Amino acid sequence: MVVAVKSRMEVMEPHQQRVEANILLLGAHNVGKTALTVRFLTRRFIGEYGDIESIYSRVDRVDGQEICINIWDSQAEGKTCSVSDKQLQWADGMVLVYDICDRGSFEAIRQQLQLIRRSRKMSSLPVVIVGNKRDLQHHRRVSGEEGHLLALTERCGFFEVSAAETYHGVLLVFHRLVDLVRETRALRKSMAGVRGIVRSMSAVFGKKRAE
Repeated sequence: MVVAVKSRMEVMEPHQQRVEANILLLGAHNVGKTALTVRFLTRRFIGEYGDIESIYSRVDRVDGQEICINIWDSQAEGKTCSVSDKQLQWADGMVLVYDICDRGSFEAIRQQLQLIRRSRKMSSLPVVIVGNKRDLQHHRRVSGEEGHLLALTERCGFFEVSAAETYHGVLLVFHRLVDLVRETRALRKSMAGVRGIVRSMSAVFGKKRAE
C-alpha cells in the first residue's frame, strides 16, 4: 500500500511554537475511517474512496495551544486491522473505528485492543473507540452499551458518531484524543522529573555514606 503525505492545511508562522500529535486510525475495511478523516479535515462528507493509505495533517488551536494533528489513515484487508512496528513507533494515540451495523468490525477492534495492551510500547498509548454510522440505526448490530463497556474495560475514550451527518461529533473525537495525548505527555514528563530527583538524592546520600 502507498502512503501519501498530504500538505498541511495551515502555514506555520515564524517563531511560533507548535506541538505535534500523531494519530493512527485503525479498523476493518469499510467502517468509514477515511470518511471520518476527511470530515474532520474539510467538514465535508464523501462516501466513496479508493484503497490508498494516507497521512494527512491539520493545524488546530486546542485550549489556546497550536497543535499540528497528523492522521495516518491505515487500510485494512477484510475484517483484519493489524498494526505494523512502523505505525507503533509513529503513533502518539490511536482511534479504533468500527461500524455499528457490522458486528465483525466490532470484534476486530476488540482483538486489536488485546494486542495493544499486551505490548509494552502500546500499553499506555491513548486510545479512543469510535462507533461510526450512527445514522443507520435501523441496521444496528452493536449496541451503544457494548461500545461503552469495551471502552470502560480497556480504559479508552468512546464516541458514537455519523461521519455522514455531522462534523461536530467527529471534531470531538480528534480533539479528545489530542487532550489524552497531551495528558499522557505531561504525566511522562512529571514522572521523568520525579525519577531525576530520586536519582540525584540517591547519588548525594550514596556519596555521604561512602564518606
